Amino acid sequence: MNVFISGGCKNGKSMYAQRIAKRMSQEEGVPLYYLATMIPTDDEDRERITRHIGDREGWGFETIEQGIQIEKALDGEVDAGGAFLLDSVTALLSNEMFRQDGTIDLGAGERVCKELVRFAEKTGNTVFVSDYIYSDGRIFDSYTESYRKALALIDRTLAKTCDKVIEVAFGHIYEYCEEDK
Repeated sequence: MNVFISGGCKNGKSMYAQRIAKRMSQEEGVPLYYLATMIPTDDEDRERITRHIGDREGWGFETIEQGIQIEKALDGEVDAGGAFLLDSVTALLSNEMFRQDGTIDLGAGERVCKELVRFAEKTGNTVFVSDYIYSDGRIFDSYTESYRKALALIDRTLAKTCDKVIEVAFGHIYEYCEEDK
């Protein structure tokens, strides 16, 4: 089962996603993978990564660091039939769009969207975590707006692709699923 989780920043999405991925792994008797997509750029990023590593300790995750080209995470010794937690779609798009060499790839959104759909199809047991960044009412510079539009495209596409959609808001969990899936 593929699951899409969205919600505000730093509100417990990752911990909730860990529980779902762990349950998938146990129920299916398959390996448990954590796809770490954040490429740290400052102390706050490094602190978040350290906190997430601590949160996962003892859960049985094998961590795969894959900040770009997410399908490459399935290369090598990884069992595509395992249970995956991809945290986060938001960081993955940021890495792909705003590259470390300083260039900006405005085509990253559509490419990442297609890659994530293929990843979901190849694995069948992935929990995708994304940040809901659309409700602030501000107008940003053109690059930030392009990023937000690209993330919205990815989020909508994953919501259609996944078997279940979960929203984490103000400490509440809302689950949505399409009956036909």
